[in-house]
Amino acid sequence: MAENRLARELESRSQQERPKQWQRPETLPQPDKQAGYAYRWVRVSSLGQADARNVSAKMREGWEPVRIEEQPQFKLLVDPNSRFKDNIEVAGLLLCKMPEDFVQQRKAHYDKLTQDQIESVDNNFMRENDPRMPLYRERKSTTSFGKGK
Repeated sequence: MAENRLARELESRSQQERPKQWQRPETLPQPDKQAGYAYRWVRVSSLGQADARNVSAKMREGWEPVRIEEQPQFKLLVDPNSRFKDNIEVAGLLLCKMPEDFVQQRKAHYDKLTQDQIESVDNNFMRENDPRMPLYRERKSTTSFGKGK
């Protein structure tokens, strides 16, 4: 009673894997990271109208446009009618880079501004404090989950 069976080594799990699912393509492709730099897409136009104010502000902040030679994989995606020749503009957004040190300094600056605003609001709130009915400023958040049926 010989059976027609394949050796177990010849069986493959890859045939039993689920087919990969379709994924929505990303609107903005990710650049290849260069050591020491952070990347960001900067708006240069919105609804077909140029946004020179935003571009100017970002350039003064330290963001510099990435040249197409630095990221050759974007060559086919670049807008042919772009005002920024030799740079990477996709759908009204310009790929820019900034040294990581500047990004950390920028983040520290805005974190300090945020902290100052929080302290200002707290001080204004606590000014109304009365010993007969004290106010508390709790900085705690909670998450609760409902009970399933």
